[in-house]
Amino acid sequence: MTTRIRKAYLTDMDGVLIRGREVIPGAAEFLDRLRQAELEYLVLTNNPVYTPRDLAHRLKIIGMEVPPERIFTSAMATARFLASQKSHGTAFVIGESGLTEPIHSIGYVITDHDPDYVVLGETNTYNLEQITKAIRLVSAGAHFIATNPDPSGPTESGLVPACGAMAALIEKASGAHPFFVGKPNPLMMRMALNHLGVHSENAVMVGDRMDTDIIAGVESGLETILVLSGISSREDVARFPYQPTRIVDSVADIEME
Repeated sequence: MTTRIRKAYLTDMDGVLIRGREVIPGAAEFLDRLRQAELEYLVLTNNPVYTPRDLAHRLKIIGMEVPPERIFTSAMATARFLASQKSHGTAFVIGESGLTEPIHSIGYVITDHDPDYVVLGETNTYNLEQITKAIRLVSAGAHFIATNPDPSGPTESGLVPACGAMAALIEKASGAHPFFVGKPNPLMMRMALNHLGVHSENAVMVGDRMDTDIIAGVESGLETILVLSGISSREDVARFPYQPTRIVDSVADIEME
């Protein structure tokens, strides 16, 4: 008699659980079903601005309960990557507390004096003086790391430049290509799985984008579920050389294994 493996779930946030400041119908119930089934799960986000505690609070305000320990950000993945590359190093960091906090927590010193790394995240107020300093430090030999390749992000006022756009500016001026840690880099998926203590064969990635969530899941060896509540449509899927394991309208339609 074979034993059915209980799957763990990695789920994207924007377009899967929430849309702007609204909870996607069925998303809160989906998380409740995961908890009731005692399945491991993590909510993943490329957004490096907020700490898990901040994000949990922001989600609670709009009616979704997600404990901070169930949130994994590209900033957390970036800090873990830095720690794996060089312990107790130094970094010049452009970002908010969501990025500086995990970098401090791994024993790094944040400085603009001959740093080992320039780490680019996202901020509500990109400063040209900081960008210029980053360009000069990268040109002088600092390794260039960026939390995520997203070129833009939505706000209540409309689109704003995100990490990918600012990274392109620094790359163009310095000639140095950044290493992006966040999705679609499967490194972030591996770190999330390690955080849960789960093997890739026993995990599912739920996302709304073929070009980030689904490819990251496929390259990490996970089962993948595309939800049609966000960016990618059913018509988009055929254009890609890789396919999701399943396609559903929203997380409300996902049956637990």
